[in-house]
Amino acid sequence: MHAIINIRRRVHPLVAAVRLLSTQPAFTIPIPSLLKRNSPEPQPPPPQNPSSAAAASDLARISEVLSNTAIQPGPDLEHALTAAEVDPSSNLLLEVFNRFVSAPKPLFTLFNWARNRPDYQFSIAVFNAAVNSLGKAREFDSAWCLILDQIDADPTRRPDSDTFLIMIRRYTRAGFPMAAIRTFEYATSLNFFHSDPDTENNLFDKLLDSLCKEGHVSTASQYCENRKTKDPSWAPPIRVYNILLNGYLRSRKLKHAMRLWENMKKEKVKPNVVTYGTLVEGLCRLRLADMAIELLNQMKTEGVKPNAIVYNPIIDALGEAGRFKEAMGMLERFSILEMGPTLSTYNSLVKGFCKAGNIVEASKIVKTMIDDKCLPTTTTYSYFFKHFSKTGNIDAGLTLYKKLLRVGYDPDGLTYHLLLKMLSKEGNVEFTLKIVNDMREKGFDLDLASSTMLINLLWRQHRYDEAAFEFEDMLRKGIVPQHITYTRLSEEMEKNGRGELARKLHDLMRPVTRSTKMPDTCKESRSGVMERAELMSDVLKTCKDPRELVKQRYRPEDDVISAQKLTESIRRNAELREAIRG
Repeated sequence: MHAIINIRRRVHPLVAAVRLLSTQPAFTIPIPSLLKRNSPEPQPPPPQNPSSAAAASDLARISEVLSNTAIQPGPDLEHALTAAEVDPSSNLLLEVFNRFVSAPKPLFTLFNWARNRPDYQFSIAVFNAAVNSLGKAREFDSAWCLILDQIDADPTRRPDSDTFLIMIRRYTRAGFPMAAIRTFEYATSLNFFHSDPDTENNLFDKLLDSLCKEGHVSTASQYCENRKTKDPSWAPPIRVYNILLNGYLRSRKLKHAMRLWENMKKEKVKPNVVTYGTLVEGLCRLRLADMAIELLNQMKTEGVKPNAIVYNPIIDALGEAGRFKEAMGMLERFSILEMGPTLSTYNSLVKGFCKAGNIVEASKIVKTMIDDKCLPTTTTYSYFFKHFSKTGNIDAGLTLYKKLLRVGYDPDGLTYHLLLKMLSKEGNVEFTLKIVNDMREKGFDLDLASSTMLINLLWRQHRYDEAAFEFEDMLRKGIVPQHITYTRLSEEMEKNGRGELARKLHDLMRPVTRSTKMPDTCKESRSGVMERAELMSDVLKTCKDPRELVKQRYRPEDDVISAQKLTESIRRNAELREAIRG
């Protein structure tokens, strides 16, 4: 009871403050000083650790090499890495992979160079980072080469469930749901998966989750039905229903979600708090806050205790709709919970007020957060940056950015993206380049979206040489520019007498196809592994009988012929089934 009273004491001032906001037109966005919190008292510097100093030096040297636009991925980059004389430890490689996440080609060269060294110690985390980098770049053949090369290694060096989960997620994001399913089928056909049912079930759940999150909920649902047909004893657990409900609602298929909800009741599947939270969040995403509130009341009658998972989406939806009085009322109901409002709750209110253009109210919420010992994060302030970008208030955006840096905040990728969007929209080249330099100094590399904004800004300002440089750097890192970016840039160059530069872009784009470069460290011949990896990748996309995938397991003898026979068998079986149906 004492806890509830304290929570109400801290929430009621928030409600009262919001009601008085209209009488206070001036505002200052409150920002707590993280420097004071992180360093309450000045302390003498700790003694320098030689190993950490060496690691920092190695990171700096590798980063410098990878950032050098004059060094192309492949043998040139490998020679440069060797000349840098660094020790590629697992921790160092992981840090580099995190820093250069948008540069798959240099990262692939780095990985091959590191694992070709005689002192290299295999790390599954580094291996999976390399697979993820290739999958992100849609270099699935090369990713399968790495996997198949290690599939029969000893248990400490072979792929794990995370490896196949990475491939599943990358396939679903690339729009290949059946390839994701066949990757799961292949993984679970391996002996070391058969011995651990929990791992298989966990990977199955994550397969469904990946399919649903990327809009392939119908495929996920059908796959569950197929599993029930093959194994009548299998009863989907509640977590499977929760995943499918979330998938339907994310895809805005409300009728399908409600039908599944009714089927759960008929089958006497007892919903849990996650089920209700999923339904509430989905309804709120569809802007059906009133239905979500009704479900909240029903939840209580069913004896399921609401938590932040349930309340936060409702407050968020009410704030998004500008229904702030109701949002504050829901906040008061939330206050009866022992945990009280969370960071997500406050962020929802800040987002709602910023979206409505009410920066004064948003600032008051931030002040209440600080008073309530709930520190705002970069996400909290990102809503202010969105507002400033929308209204073109560059001065306010840059002032907020400088204040955050001054008090110890480290801007995240989203903050930098919003700043670049704001500055590029206003045509401010110099400040944009300053932010780009800040990003790189903080360890953030430009991704496809950021690079595209920068290139578009440069060519609009007739800075064609710089635009071409950034365009070429994208390709060097393995990022394929959007066709519309290439078309507009080359057309502008032609119109303004820079035909030679336009032809250079054309030459750069001509060889942009699927990579066939393979590491020199593969156990088989390069052509043999490439053919086998390509066949695996193609079969995953076209195979109509997932059980056949077990035949694609690694065998050192005559793999290409075996895979060709498999493909031919699949084709004949598919034709036979079509003939029977006809």
